[in-house]
Amino acid sequence: MDLTAAQQVLKTTFGYDDFRPGQRSVIEHVLSGDNTLAIMPTGGGKSLCYQIPALLFDGITVVVSPLISLMKDQVDALNDSGIPATYINSSLEWPEIQDRLAALHQGVYKLLYVAPERLDSEAFVHALGQLPIDLLAVDEAHCISQWGHDFRPSYLELSTAIEQLPTHPRVLALTATATQQVARDIRDRLQIPADDEVNTGFARDNLNLTVVKDQDTDRYVLDYLKVNAEAAGIIYASTRKEVNRLTELLTKHHINAAPYHAGLPDEQRRQNQEDFLYDRVQVMVATNAFGMGIDKSNVRFVIHAQVPGTLEAYYQEAGRAGRDGLPSEAILLYRSQDLQIQHFFIDQSEMDEAHKQHAYQKLQVMNQYANTQGCLQQFILNYFGEQSEPCGRCSNCRDDREAQDVTTDVQKVLSCVVRLRARYGKGIVAQVLTGAHNKRVLDQQLDQLPTYGIMRNQRQKSVGELIDFLTAAGYLQSVGGQYPTLQVTALGVTVLKGEQQVFRKMARQAQRLAPEDDELFGQLRELRHQLAEEQHVPPFVIFNDRTLHDMCAVQPTTPASFLEVRGVGQSKLDKYGEAFMNIIQQSKE
Repeated sequence: MDLTAAQQVLKTTFGYDDFRPGQRSVIEHVLSGDNTLAIMPTGGGKSLCYQIPALLFDGITVVVSPLISLMKDQVDALNDSGIPATYINSSLEWPEIQDRLAALHQGVYKLLYVAPERLDSEAFVHALGQLPIDLLAVDEAHCISQWGHDFRPSYLELSTAIEQLPTHPRVLALTATATQQVARDIRDRLQIPADDEVNTGFARDNLNLTVVKDQDTDRYVLDYLKVNAEAAGIIYASTRKEVNRLTELLTKHHINAAPYHAGLPDEQRRQNQEDFLYDRVQVMVATNAFGMGIDKSNVRFVIHAQVPGTLEAYYQEAGRAGRDGLPSEAILLYRSQDLQIQHFFIDQSEMDEAHKQHAYQKLQVMNQYANTQGCLQQFILNYFGEQSEPCGRCSNCRDDREAQDVTTDVQKVLSCVVRLRARYGKGIVAQVLTGAHNKRVLDQQLDQLPTYGIMRNQRQKSVGELIDFLTAAGYLQSVGGQYPTLQVTALGVTVLKGEQQVFRKMARQAQRLAPEDDELFGQLRELRHQLAEEQHVPPFVIFNDRTLHDMCAVQPTTPASFLEVRGVGQSKLDKYGEAFMNIIQQSKE
């Protein structure tokens, strides 16, 4: 099966002229019958890699997807584009499940979305075995690896279930965040040859990465939302308590926000999520239980109000901004005390000791990301094993804040670490430098060191933040898992010898994301909202923001020109073309 038919489906059904990077290669593998692993960034168009083959195969494509909300969003979007799809999950009663299985037998649907837990049931796997399944797509495939950031035991049963399917469907695994170790795990468990891995890289050209630290984070969030008052976004926090506090803070300042965490009643959670998807709420304040795979394409910003546990989790959650390809921002608000929350989560987990040490090391990487003064995109790509040039977009690359010479203070810190013979961590180093009188310092006679109290005019917290910066910048090295100790690196030695100066930049201002939208865009967006409410679907299911912007640029007033708009296929033209072209025509008069 060649790619000509796939190219035709891309244009006529989905309204795109060209494949995105990696899509063509993945689809080619799938059509050739290969088991394939696709590693593509969030918003990179992974879903088309199985949706297009699904329309070309005679049989059914089964998509294993971890969240009910994702299934419903994707099924709504597919049905709106004229593609017959359905889902089976715990939200359905058994009679409804039987009805959908019967419809699948009759060829009513081309795609079936299921939760991985369904495949734990022998009866359900047997029922699937009666269907003509050509392709089994495993979304969020990193969940299959015990070394991944979001391991789910139910994913381990996938390989067993696949073996039991009599049609022996080809397998397509998809993920946005997989280290080389996790990618090997996925391939091994799903029997995917290394040659059949397609990795387009992890860079997101439309996503600006920002780190904000050493300042009033509440003030920054309020300022940011004030200058980006029309933008939809997600704010992540690590605890329910912080989610509730931030929601109250935003509401008090007349910002339309809603909370999402496991402590809320199911109905309230569902309603809050729907209000966000339908653009009734501007900001969702949530724990990381919210949003995995969420299809809302016009999320313009993701703010992490507290440090997450791993760089993989951070980048996946950050990637929920800008799925439509428009300029968007991912902001990390860094406070060193937030690391203690993640430490607590690791301590209280049921992981064995080896996995705990691995988790502590991942948290150290997250800390280094927050404190580096190098390119943030480059730091992330390097973590995933990818070399790159500086991005030129992140807050470090475009940082024009004045740099201060901190060489003298740095030499004091490095000297103290040397005097402590690399036996202590950040906390003790900061205590010694600021002249703390606590029991541990006095009992171990650390107050006798020449470096004791040489920075007593500064707060311990400030010295700790300086140590974080020095670790991220490579002057110090953090060694060990749960209780890491500090060592001076070769680069740090050059500073101690006076051969190199160290500069550090200070406080950051909230910036506007993009120019204000014009009047026509606002009118098209209002029409989209009205149609979405009438049809009970999220607005992005009808058209995403990028498609509306393209309408403003092309200003089509005939069916042929409307089909030239990016993201408009024949089904969308038939359903919505006349209404949108009327508004465009009126704007010209």
